[in-house]
Amino acid sequence: MTRYPVAELFASINGESVRAGEPAVFVRFRGCNLACTYCDTKWANRPDCPVRMMTAQEIADYADRAGIVDVTLTGGEPLLQKDLASLITRLTASGHRVELETNGSVSVEALSRLVPRPVFTLDYKLPGSGMESAMLTDNYRFLTGEDSVKFVSGSREDLERAAEIIGQYRLTEKCSVFISPVFGKIDPADIVSFLLERRMNGVRLQLQLHKFIWDPEKRGV
Repeated sequence: MTRYPVAELFASINGESVRAGEPAVFVRFRGCNLACTYCDTKWANRPDCPVRMMTAQEIADYADRAGIVDVTLTGGEPLLQKDLASLITRLTASGHRVELETNGSVSVEALSRLVPRPVFTLDYKLPGSGMESAMLTDNYRFLTGEDSVKFVSGSREDLERAAEIIGQYRLTEKCSVFISPVFGKIDPADIVSFLLERRMNGVRLQLQLHKFIWDPEKRGV
């Protein structure tokens, strides 16, 4: 029986993506294959991060007890976990809607074939992240209108690159598209100005709600 390394398990609201502001249960897994410059969960990426090894049934039981429909799988990088399909299937079997937040470097193809499938929120790592070379744009073939691609931007260079990728892959015709600021690095007003300047219809500015409601360093929210 598969056991998953769960670094955090808690109920809160979605801070970003298409379900921003909605109640959700968060399952944060240990481990990531990237090392972004602005990462706000580096503690969960370390091999020695304390975890609770949990089965799909135990995770589903927690979500059931919470009485919350939405379940967000995050990390770290959740797609590094073995047999993630079994967890998703177990959650959806008891009526939960599963969102999977991924850094954009691991294929979503297999999980996109699940019925019901999870909702994907894919990052595209811009130049300021130091991880752009790891991006797997083939994933865009598997996106639907329920999914989203998120660009976390810290500079004008990042914004220019985001506009290029959005146009090249016609992302606004496939899914929701968000641009978020690197917290404390760029003024959100500068992103608004860029969206207007470039007439980026269909692209939305998104702020990480949880960082405005609670201390930006607070865990479990």
